[in-house]
Amino acid sequence: MAITAQAKINADHYKVTLTTSTNTFIADEPEEKGGKNEGPNPQEIFLASLGACTCATLRMYADRKEMKLDSVYVELILERDEEKNETNISRQITLTGNLSDEEKKRLMQIADKCPVHKIMSNPIHITTSGA
Repeated sequence: MAITAQAKINADHYKVTLTTSTNTFIADEPEEKGGKNEGPNPQEIFLASLGACTCATLRMYADRKEMKLDSVYVELILERDEEKNETNISRQITLTGNLSDEEKKRLMQIADKCPVHKIMSNPIHITTSGA
């Protein structure tokens, strides 16, 4: 299944309108980079997508297994080492609810199975065309 998205920028520095199959939202750069900070920057959106997917995946799994999971909180940190051309993401997950140690352990394993985690953990090939 293909997933599509569109991005468009006009003369506004650096406000980008992002459109998916059902939603439209804004990305922007902070003021210190010439933007107006009207939305998250592209790297924040990238990182937040992992948090959103992790939360949703754990919620779905817990619901299906009838676990007493009240909430999931995910804190993410992206650090980019330009010199080594490496990106490191730290993900801290806090689970609340009446969960056994075994359930918590299983949910932590399931976190690595969220679709965005799988995408970020495997080779990505980007083909660019147009002019």
